[in-house]
Amino acid sequence: MNRAVAYAANAPLMGVPGAAPPPGGQGEWFRGAGGLRLRAALWTPSALVAAKPRGTVVLSTGRTEPIEKYFELIGNLLARGFCVLAHDWRGQGLSARLLPDRLKGHARAVEEFLDDYGRLLEAFETRAPKPWIMLGHSMGATLNLMTLEAGETRFSGAVLCSPMLRIKTGKRSMWSVKLAARWNLRHGKAGEYVLDDADDPFDHTFENDALTSDETRYELWRQQLYACPHLAVGGPTWGWLAFALDAGERALKPKALKSVKIPVAIVQAGEDDRVWKQTNKWAARRLSRGRYVEVTGSKHEVIMETDALRGVFLEEFDAMAAYVSPVQDLSPVMAEPEAAPQDEPAALSIPEPAPGSAADSLSGTVPETAPETDSETVRDPSEVA
Repeated sequence: MNRAVAYAANAPLMGVPGAAPPPGGQGEWFRGAGGLRLRAALWTPSALVAAKPRGTVVLSTGRTEPIEKYFELIGNLLARGFCVLAHDWRGQGLSARLLPDRLKGHARAVEEFLDDYGRLLEAFETRAPKPWIMLGHSMGATLNLMTLEAGETRFSGAVLCSPMLRIKTGKRSMWSVKLAARWNLRHGKAGEYVLDDADDPFDHTFENDALTSDETRYELWRQQLYACPHLAVGGPTWGWLAFALDAGERALKPKALKSVKIPVAIVQAGEDDRVWKQTNKWAARRLSRGRYVEVTGSKHEVIMETDALRGVFLEEFDAMAAYVSPVQDLSPVMAEPEAAPQDEPAALSIPEPAPGSAADSLSGTVPETAPETDSETVRDPSEVA
């Protein structure tokens, strides 16, 4: 990417064969907290798909992930008639980096990220039709949840995928990790790699580093990365680790969780080696209108998984979308021929909806005969048609 492109009025969207930017979108720059230049992109569905958009999905990526990694999902959402607003968090993608070494995954404070997200919504509010659906993965999902806990009321529903509420720390205890993070921050090492591990993304392989079991989607992302090395982010710094621990602790406060009034579906990977799924299940129980869905066999990146596994995620999104913005039948109404008088037919018996469905959980109503755990589901991909 040359200097002219980098400073153009419209932010570039980088594509490769097989993963081109979906049509109907354009990248833009906006100003985040402290005046940092951040990247976003807004897509509008084709008039052939929807005469009028059903609403807007605001998409937030996880750590290290740029907008480009989600082109396939953005296409899925456009095909459902939604506008899509995606963005790069500060320190990744083509948004401003926080350290001279672009590969360092760094962060300073949770407030900066929340401020950036608020500015994103302000910058695009007049062009993003409502209702809004919040959609986030991992780090993005946690920051999304914190935004709702802080009192954001413009969203009608949220789907959070494997939120980073409590990160796994391997053989080290959470207590020792917190202590190490605090010590390094106090001794001026916030910008240094955790345990001096640069974790060069260009050395990654599917066998050793993939967070999905779909090799095709993994390799397509690798092609995007090599086509535009500016998108790459390496290992986290001590500053990022402290930020992640702080974000998780604050998001998990019971009163904060209870304050979220809109329906929230947490779609959790069953074989997650990055975050604790038990913590996410605990959080879903304490949300006023929470639903927990575990995808059996999925690694951390459910959205990048095989068709069968990501199909569970898409089904949960469709249930949320149907609740927030039901599909309207815009076909012309045909006049029915006048029927001859007939005897009054007997009343039909219409069965009630099956208990425990996604739509039941989103509406906030549970049949009297339904068990209390209706809002928690473990989904096998073989269940998805």
